Amino acid sequence: MNFRRRQHDNLASRQDPYNVTNASRIYFLPNLMTAGNLFCGFIAVIQCVQARLAETSATGDYLGGSPADHYRQAVWFIFGAAAFDALDGRLARMGGRESLFGAEFDSLADVVSFGFAPALMVIYLIISPTQGYPVFRNIGWFLGFVYLLCAAIRLARFNVITNPLLHGDRKDTNKDFVGLPVPAAAFTVASLVLSLLYLADNDRALHQWALALPPLLGLIAVLMVSTVRYPSGKNIDLQTRTRLLPFVAFLIFVGALALFKEFALLGAALFYIFFGLIRHWRRPNPLSRPPKAHDSTGPNSL
Repeated sequence: MNFRRRQHDNLASRQDPYNVTNASRIYFLPNLMTAGNLFCGFIAVIQCVQARLAETSATGDYLGGSPADHYRQAVWFIFGAAAFDALDGRLARMGGRESLFGAEFDSLADVVSFGFAPALMVIYLIISPTQGYPVFRNIGWFLGFVYLLCAAIRLARFNVITNPLLHGDRKDTNKDFVGLPVPAAAFTVASLVLSLLYLADNDRALHQWALALPPLLGLIAVLMVSTVRYPSGKNIDLQTRTRLLPFVAFLIFVGALALFKEFALLGAALFYIFFGLIRHWRRPNPLSRPPKAHDSTGPNSL
């Protein structure tokens, strides 16, 4: 009996996520992807700073690159961080190698890649073309901080609501994200920057977009801390089946992405944002639904 009890205790300690060894365990591949996420975010921040230095230099460039060149590099590094972020979680789930350390490390990397780097873009680029509306230049720093603040709150809330202590042995069958995911918010900002740079290269005035940009960025910030649910895609794998129409739509999107990547990426980001909003508004209120015929609502119900 003592042997079985010790064996049971050892098994329980190995499965307990709050065991010191389990909680601090570092799994190589998932955390390597998280490190790649952090590296891409760090380089994106450097590219934003270098773009600003190029704007203020006498020659109009810095280290051989124009401001637009540095901003484009920052955008692609944010996209790279999003790819690494998707890989680290998928690798951890596939190998059953999730740990509390990995979750905290991932959130810290996300603050840099999807919080701080896009916030610098908001301050340095998105607000800067608004020469006709000086008030936006004055509030640009505040708008960037609000975005960063909401991103940090979103990540902290995600860590809390997914904490094993709150769920125990129960499995959450709903895989949706509560609130707009921080990578999706950063993806929207980065794709918006890419579209604006494309318009600037084609000599189109950017100041006319100034009135639309602050509300859009404010909406992104609010959605991150909202309770609107967004699909996560965690259930998509090699065994996932689909219907013909979604498959054809995906192929059309891939073709549009190859031909018009500057606008296809932004279109995809906006579609994801408003898809969650529309689904949230159309979802019936559970308190207003009448009880089903088979529901046990009598005094003897369990």
